[in-house]
Amino acid sequence: MSAPRDYLHADWPAPPWVHAVTTTRSGGVSAAPYASFNLGDHVGDDPAAVRVNRAALRADLGLPAEPLWLTQVHGTRIVDARRAAPGAEADGAVTPAPGIVCAVLTADCLPVFVCDRAGTRAALVHAGWRGLAAGAVERAVEALGLPGERLLAWLGPAIGPAAFEVGAEVRDAFVAHDRAAAADFHDGRDGRFRADLYGLARRRLAARGVTAVSGGRRCTHGEADRFFSFRRDGRCGRMASLIWLDPAP
Repeated sequence: MSAPRDYLHADWPAPPWVHAVTTTRSGGVSAAPYASFNLGDHVGDDPAAVRVNRAALRADLGLPAEPLWLTQVHGTRIVDARRAAPGAEADGAVTPAPGIVCAVLTADCLPVFVCDRAGTRAALVHAGWRGLAAGAVERAVEALGLPGERLLAWLGPAIGPAAFEVGAEVRDAFVAHDRAAAADFHDGRDGRFRADLYGLARRRLAARGVTAVSGGRRCTHGEADRFFSFRRDGRCGRMASLIWLDPAP
């Protein structure tokens, strides 16, 4: 018997009708190397297994609609989930309306959840280092159309700084934008650097006035029993992160 399904719910001061959730790897029907709750349909898994896993996801969480599954390209495009077609090429989505489920898939990259304090609009971003460096988080904040002090953010599970070694070109991409970002890189092995995605995301959010930021304490690479990690395993499944609004009372 497989392990039960396990969900991480955002620990942030959002209104209760704002739902922000990330899946873990247990409780699905996918076989190795995608074992077992793989939600990605682009990684080589049996499509029938992915369909079963996605149906279980929707039933478990009582989702009001099928999530808007995107074609992620490590870019900065953020779509309006009310109008985007399934499979739209983008790395994030926003919704100002209840009943619409934004989704991104990750296996080391950082899912960044954002909502306003009143719970009237929400956004979700897939932020690998390329998208983060290029401004994906800033684009999502801009798409929400509110001052940063009216927003909340939660950083879902991603690869932690102890495991995320990168080359100098990655450090250079961030430092060229903000010299202070050098503080989020630490010496690694053989001239490489250990990058703190969480710190970099907090820095980008703060630059847009978003300082109420929660989360950012997990490591997908180090928690092999709970999370998929592309850097650790190569071929593997994907976790899903989702955000949606219920009608406000």
